[in-house]
Amino acid sequence: MKNIEDNKEFKPYIPADKVMSELSITSVILGIILAIVFGGANAYLGLRVGMTVSASIPAAVVSMGIIRILLKRNSILENNMVQTIGSAGESVAAGAIFTLPVLFMWFNEGKADYPKYVEITLICGAASILGILFMIPLRKVLIVKEHYKLPYPEGTACAKVLMAGENNKSDANLVFAGLGIAAIYKFMADGLKLFSSEVQYNIKRLKGAAIGIDILPALLSVGYICGPRIAGYMFAGGIISWIGLMPLINMFGDNIIMFPGDKAVNLMSSSELWSNYIRYIGAGAVATAGIISLVKTLPIIFSSFTKTLRREGENEENVTRLNKNIDNKFIWAGIAVIVLFLWLSPIFPINFPGAILIVIFGFFFATVSSRMVGLVGSSNNPVSGMAIATLILTGVILSSSGIKTNNALTGTIVVGSVICIVAAISGDTSQDLKTGYILGATPMKQQIGEIIGVVASSLAISGVLYLLNNAWGFGSSELPAPQATLMKIVVEGVMEGNLPWNLIMIGAAIAIAVEFMGVPALPFAVGMYLPIYLSAGIMLGGVVRFVIDKFADKVSEKGILVSSGMIAGEGLVGIILAIMEVV
Repeated sequence: MKNIEDNKEFKPYIPADKVMSELSITSVILGIILAIVFGGANAYLGLRVGMTVSASIPAAVVSMGIIRILLKRNSILENNMVQTIGSAGESVAAGAIFTLPVLFMWFNEGKADYPKYVEITLICGAASILGILFMIPLRKVLIVKEHYKLPYPEGTACAKVLMAGENNKSDANLVFAGLGIAAIYKFMADGLKLFSSEVQYNIKRLKGAAIGIDILPALLSVGYICGPRIAGYMFAGGIISWIGLMPLINMFGDNIIMFPGDKAVNLMSSSELWSNYIRYIGAGAVATAGIISLVKTLPIIFSSFTKTLRREGENEENVTRLNKNIDNKFIWAGIAVIVLFLWLSPIFPINFPGAILIVIFGFFFATVSSRMVGLVGSSNNPVSGMAIATLILTGVILSSSGIKTNNALTGTIVVGSVICIVAAISGDTSQDLKTGYILGATPMKQQIGEIIGVVASSLAISGVLYLLNNAWGFGSSELPAPQATLMKIVVEGVMEGNLPWNLIMIGAAIAIAVEFMGVPALPFAVGMYLPIYLSAGIMLGGVVRFVIDKFADKVSEKGILVSSGMIAGEGLVGIILAIMEVV
C-alpha cells in the first residue's frame, strides 16, 4: 500500500516565486573561509583520533552570526549557501585523511616518490567534484521523490537551525565561545607548555599495562557530540587493549623476540607494545568492523542502486527555481573529462583499469553514500568499509595486471583515495541539498557552491597535510593517523603478503564476537586501535554529556554548538603550532 505522505505536496520555507540573495560574493567569501577553517580543523582531528565531525550546523550558526548580526543582511538562503560551501571542507578532509597520508608514509619507507602538492590537490579536487557530479542526477530520486521516506538527519537539523535563526541569533556566540576557550587552552598546554594535557601511568602490578588520559578540548567535544554510549564503546576497546591484551602479550612473550617486534617483549614499554602488536590487532578489528557495517547495509545498497537506474531517466516537469539543477550534459561531460585526466595525466599513477574502476566504484558508492546518509546520517556512513572494499579489489586487479609493486601500491591508494572522497562528498552534498529543499534554495546554485567549497578546501587541506607531516609525521604519537595506517596495512597485505596475519585475525575475531553481542563493532574497534589516553579523553566528554542530559537536558543542544567551536579552535591552534614547529 502506498504511503499517504507520498502524495502530499511539500511546500518549502521560501516559495518558488520569491527570489532572495543566495549565491552572493558575501556568501562565497564567508563560505570559503569556513570551509578552510573547518576542513583544516577536521583534518587535524581525524589524524589525531580517527574521526571527524559534521560542520554543517556550526557553519550555519556562524554564518547567521556574521551575516545577520554584523553585516545586517537578511536572507536565510544566503545563510544556507554559506553552510553549503563551508561544510564541504569537513567532507574533503574526512575523505583525504583516510588514505592520502599513506603516500607520505611510503615515501619514508622508500616505497613511493614524495607526493607533490599539485598531485594531492588535484586528487582531492577531482574526486570531490566527481562526488558532486555523481550525486546531482540522484537529487530527484532521493531528495524530492523520497522526501518523506529519507529524513537526512543532519540536513533536516541544519534546516531547522537556520529557520530558528530567523528569530534567535545568540547561538553563534556559543560556537565562537567554544572556539576561543579551546584555542587558549591548547596554546597554553601545547604551545607555551605551561602544563601537560596528557597524564599516563604504567600499572606496576600488571606489567605491560598502562592507563592515561589526554585532557584536550577536541577529545572532550568528540565524546560530547558522540554521546556516552559511543564514547563508552571506544573506551571499552581501549581497556581490552591496554589493560587486557598488552599485559597478556608481556606475560607470554617474556624474553622472546616476537615478530613484528625487534627486541625482547619484556623489555618493551607500553607504547612499544602498542606499536608492535596492538596496532595490528586493532587494525584487524577496525577492518573487520568496517566490512561488517558495509555488509549490514547491502540490502539498502542494492535497492538504492536499482531505484536510481529505474528513475534517473525520468524527465523533470514544471521547471522552476526550486528544481533547476546543473544541466545533465555538463555533468556527464565533466565526469568524462575528470576521469580521462586522472588516466592520461602523468601526475597520477593510474592506468586504464584504474580509471574504469573509478567510474564503476565511484558512481556505485556515490549512490550508496547518498542514500545511506539519508537513512542513518553522515556519522554512521560506512565510508571506511567502502574504502577497504575498493582497496582490496583494486589491489588484486592492479597487482595481477603485471604492474611493478611500487606503482601498484601508489595506483591502488590513489584509486582508493578518489573513491573515499567521492563517497564522503556525495553524502555531504545530499545532506546540503536536503537542507536546501526544505528551505526553498535553488539546487543549481547550491551545486555550484559545493564545487566552489571543495576546490577551496582541496587547496587548503593539501597544505595542511604537508604541514602536519613536516611537523610531526603521520603515524607518530602526535598524529597516529589510525584510518590511514589501516589502509596502508590493507594495501601492503594484498600486494606484499608481509603482515602478521595472526595478530590481524585476533582483532577480526574480537570484532565479530563484539558484533554478535549486540555492541557496534566499529567504535569498539577504533577504541582498541587508538592509544587509551585518547579514548579516555573522549569518554570524559561522553560522561559530561550524560550528566547534562540527565540533569539539564535543555542545554544539551547548546553544548553541541560549543563543542563544535572547541573542535575548530583546537584544530586551528594545532595547525598554528605545526607551522611554528616547521619554521
